[in-house]
Amino acid sequence: MPYLHRSLRPQPQPVPGDARTIHSSGQSFEQLRQGCLQSGTLFEDADFPASNVSLFYSERPQVPFVWKRPGEIVEKPEFILGGATRTDICQGELGDCWLLAAIASLTLNQKALTRVVPQDQGFGSGYAGIFHFQFWQHSEWLDVVIDDRLPTFKDRLVFLHSADHNEFWSALLEKAYAKLNGSYEALKGGSAIEAMEDFTGGVAENFQIREAPEDFFEILEKALKRGSLLGCSIDTLNASESEARTSLGLIKGHAYTVTGLDQVNFHGQRIKLIRVRNPWGQVEWNGPWSDSSPEWRSVDLEEQKRLGHTALDDGEFWMAFKDFKIHFDKVEICNLTPDALEDSALHRWEVTIHQGSWVRGSTAGGCRNFLDTFWTNPQIKLSLTERDEGQEGCTFLAALMQKDRRRLKRFGANMLTIGYAIYQCPDKDGHLSRDFFRYHASLARSKTFINLREVSERFQLPPGDYILIPSTFEPHQEADFCLRIFSEKRAVTRDLDENIDIDLPELPKPTPQEEETEEEQQFRALFQRVAGEDMEVSAEELEYVLNAVLQKKTALKFKRLSLLSCRNIISLMDTSGNGKLEFEEFRVFWDKLKHWMKAAVTPGQLPAATGPWALTSPCSTPWSQDLFLQFDVDKSGTMSSYELRTALKAAGFQLGGHLLQLIVLRYADEDLQLDFDDYLNCLVRLENASRVFQSLSVKNKDFIHLNINEFISLTMNI
Repeated sequence: MPYLHRSLRPQPQPVPGDARTIHSSGQSFEQLRQGCLQSGTLFEDADFPASNVSLFYSERPQVPFVWKRPGEIVEKPEFILGGATRTDICQGELGDCWLLAAIASLTLNQKALTRVVPQDQGFGSGYAGIFHFQFWQHSEWLDVVIDDRLPTFKDRLVFLHSADHNEFWSALLEKAYAKLNGSYEALKGGSAIEAMEDFTGGVAENFQIREAPEDFFEILEKALKRGSLLGCSIDTLNASESEARTSLGLIKGHAYTVTGLDQVNFHGQRIKLIRVRNPWGQVEWNGPWSDSSPEWRSVDLEEQKRLGHTALDDGEFWMAFKDFKIHFDKVEICNLTPDALEDSALHRWEVTIHQGSWVRGSTAGGCRNFLDTFWTNPQIKLSLTERDEGQEGCTFLAALMQKDRRRLKRFGANMLTIGYAIYQCPDKDGHLSRDFFRYHASLARSKTFINLREVSERFQLPPGDYILIPSTFEPHQEADFCLRIFSEKRAVTRDLDENIDIDLPELPKPTPQEEETEEEQQFRALFQRVAGEDMEVSAEELEYVLNAVLQKKTALKFKRLSLLSCRNIISLMDTSGNGKLEFEEFRVFWDKLKHWMKAAVTPGQLPAATGPWALTSPCSTPWSQDLFLQFDVDKSGTMSSYELRTALKAAGFQLGGHLLQLIVLRYADEDLQLDFDDYLNCLVRLENASRVFQSLSVKNKDFIHLNINEFISLTMNI
């Protein structure tokens, strides 16, 4: 799956009302509509064709569906009839009650509804068989265009439909959302909060009712008044309980919408009531305060009218709030703005968005249980500088969302189990190592790792610097993610993986032959034995020498260095351009090789090497223990891609997450391991590229300018 191209950096907030066109033609809704009107044809969407591929990916329809336009189903179709209301949403033959619950909630907020369902369309003047809807996805609004061909059976809509068969806005909205996610089948199963966020760009908060605060009724009431979308559900213990009906008419594992809260006078007492809607458009609560319950007889007609009480089997019902807390288990709130629900004052929150990826082998480290890889996850520095008004701490909300998992269901991708941890930032800057997490516990974290699209929590911490680490529960699991941080006061966030620091020593100047020490003269004599009279080592000769040395290193999982590797080495060290290494070039390379392999131990700790190439050159300490072996933590004879990050840093290369992903893809095998040849090739190419860049970046150390000839020459050389 293509996660590599993603980078982790703050993203600008979208302009309100602005939505990006995503149709493959590159044309906007209005351009496509005008094209159809001019040609006198009805729009047919090639991106989401009227065929089985748009319906299902793992099964075939049990009956032959026929795709029809609304005008072929009824005589006078209407887009919206008498206003878009929650009664326009009746579930069909698709298990997407979670989506329907969110749509029902959306109808309670006219401003949000108008954004998702643009009013510039219908079946009257300007009709061309084309409609569009707008959804929020991972920090931006998208404009999704569809044609109005809908799946039917015996001239009836198969999926979502309105109670009025002439009204089609809800069916077309469901189709657009199915297109956004790849198919109708992709909409099976989910959480109402997922669609609520896609309808608003808001942020979700989840409440387990049995753990809810004492002022829970006031929290829900305030959320509804602010236009937040609310859903609720009853947990199931096993799959057999899914959509099982209780004796009081409630459906387990089913997504309901909270549509109202109020209080009513009853026998001299104020009774708290909550109104809930079943997206099926039928099957209701039959306990106290249900549509036909005797409690309503003690409420005067004016009060009943104010509450909108009716005895219709429309799926909507009132119930006592105390009964709601007994029979329902979870409430999900999507705040249109991340305002503090427990505070009566509205706030404008600061929002920072980071887009990132967990990539197997480089940034998919798993949770803290997996210490050896946890530290390789993306790390985001959060600086909290201003206390909340009247408070000692700084309030912020962190929301971690895994991207596109519903769209990828057809390829076997399920929701991953995700979460995050927050640590006090140490004084030093840069990506934190494994040892930091070995000795430091987290200050805060998401309540649990869970397989939901988004995990969010609200925190209050003292001013200071913190490190937030988003991760999957298991290592090696790949996904793109979006991390949103909302803070009451201004907060600064920075991705620690973006830092690139190359620390390359100056190349030594050659020593005149007449000034060479006895040790240097011995090194020259040994070099001549290999190079011959021309005193130059070819790629073939270098291959022979290096393999003769390396095969004696019994701790290595030895694979012969390839001729290509040796040509890469010559490309790095050959300053004369003759395709061979002269004595000074070889001497510099030998020192460099020993630097890449030596560890921070004294030479006396290991037996001295023997043979003509157990050399001590004038610029280095004896070749003691391999750097490669030092960072081969599990002593497997190979280096894992996670161990590589530390080894590269020790060799002078602190790289960002994106570059590390490239290196892992290029040099690691399918088990995420590198042998010494891969490791050496990687270092040679990194240093070669760094040296060339440094030589070309004369005026500005961060940029170089190349023409096409220079660019091709450079890439061929590296």
